[in-house]
Amino acid sequence: MRIATWNVNSIRSRVDRVVAFLERHEVDVLAIQETKCRDDQFPLLPFQAAGYDVSMVGYHQWNGVAVVSRVGLKDVQIGFDGMPTWGDGDQSSEARAISAVCDGVRIWSLYVPNGRSLDDPHLIYKLDWLAALREAGAGWLAQDSQEQIALMGDWNIAPRDEDVWSVEHYAGHTHVSPQERAAFEAVVAAGYADVTREHTPGPGTYTYWDYTQLAFPKRRGMRIDFCLGSPALAQRVDGAFIDREERKGKGASDHAPVVVDLAAQLSS
Repeated sequence: MRIATWNVNSIRSRVDRVVAFLERHEVDVLAIQETKCRDDQFPLLPFQAAGYDVSMVGYHQWNGVAVVSRVGLKDVQIGFDGMPTWGDGDQSSEARAISAVCDGVRIWSLYVPNGRSLDDPHLIYKLDWLAALREAGAGWLAQDSQEQIALMGDWNIAPRDEDVWSVEHYAGHTHVSPQERAAFEAVVAAGYADVTREHTPGPGTYTYWDYTQLAFPKRRGMRIDFCLGSPALAQRVDGAFIDREERKGKGASDHAPVVVDLAAQLSS
């Protein structure tokens, strides 16, 4: 089974590219972030023509997440228990988390809040959001330690110094602050392993490059897209790669897809 995550930065602008990626790499399930459209605007037909089912949540022209699968979509959940909202809005003000069971694996597509700057209230929201995810994630494993769960998405955190092209350049900014890194590691400590790093070692391994100042050709990137797996999921991982080619060319997203291969499950 092959699963992947990709911040596509507008699904309507890149649907052909995304479908081509799915077919080229024979991806079974894709977690998508930043669809940037309402549910009624999501381009379903190209995915359905390629043999994929889609579950999505999007309320406005920003955020938005989806799970695309050719191996089934069961028990779709929008959001997780305790997930905070931004400001005084209700749950419909954000679209940052959706999950479904796909061939026995609970796939989460997560778009973690950005944080904006170290003195912005959005950073507090980001930390609260991650704390709620940690609590929810720990609860899932407490209920069933053998559940296969993949927390996939754009985490907006570079957990290690090697995950940015220049530590000095990002000093004093979000994505690399001690509190954000601690929040990421708290999710790991709750029982979820970073299942991609072993197969895609750094330094110089990135998943995001800004559109400005020739960041991509200059290799000035960040590693902020991850798959964190529950113990039962992590033991099935037998490979992973970052499709850097998808950051190239006209109309590319500023993120590259992260792909994870799972070994076949043993029959009981």
